[in-house]
Amino acid sequence: MKIKETPLKDCYIIEPTIFEDERGYFFEKFNEKKFEELTGMNGHFVQDNISKSSYGVLRGLHLQKGEHAQAKLVSCLEGKVFDVAVDLRKDSPTFGKWFGVELTPENKLQLYVPRGFGHGFSVLSETAVFAYKCDNFYNKDSEGSVIWNDPDLNIDWKLPLDVVILSEKDKVLPKFAEQNF
Repeated sequence: MKIKETPLKDCYIIEPTIFEDERGYFFEKFNEKKFEELTGMNGHFVQDNISKSSYGVLRGLHLQKGEHAQAKLVSCLEGKVFDVAVDLRKDSPTFGKWFGVELTPENKLQLYVPRGFGHGFSVLSETAVFAYKCDNFYNKDSEGSVIWNDPDLNIDWKLPLDVVILSEKDKVLPKFAEQNF
C-alpha cells in the first residue's frame, strides 16, 4: 500500500501494491496500522456505505460538522467516477482549494478525505458503484454542504453541464462564500 500526497493538506491517495500472476491478482486494500503510521491520521472506520448511480449523477458537496465530523475513505467498485475533495477547514493552508481524481476498479485507487472537507463525485460511466468508509456515524443534524457549481471553487466535474443529474437537495445547497466554516 502506497500513500501519495495530494495538493491538499491531510488528503491522500491510497494506491495498492498488487501481486499478479496467471491465477489473477491479490492486494491489500487497506491496512489501518500502516495508514496511521504513514499519515498520522485516524484509520479506524465505523460505517460503510455503498451507492449506485447512473451517468451524469453528481453527488455533493457534502460533509458532517462538529462532533459528528467524518473522514472518508472512498473507492469505485464498478464504473468510473471523478471524486472531489474540498478543504473547508478555516485554519488550513489549503482552505477553499479542491482536488479531484478519477477512481475506477481498474486503477484500484482510493481517496482519503479528512474531517472538515467537503466531498462529492460525478459519474463518468454508464453506471457506477461507489464505496465510502466513514470514521464516524452519520448524523442528519450535523450535515454541511456547498453547491456543486460554486463560482469561487470553480470545480471541473468532467461532465457536460447539460447531462448533470442532481438530487432536489443538492440543487439548492449554499455557496461557499455564504458560509462561516
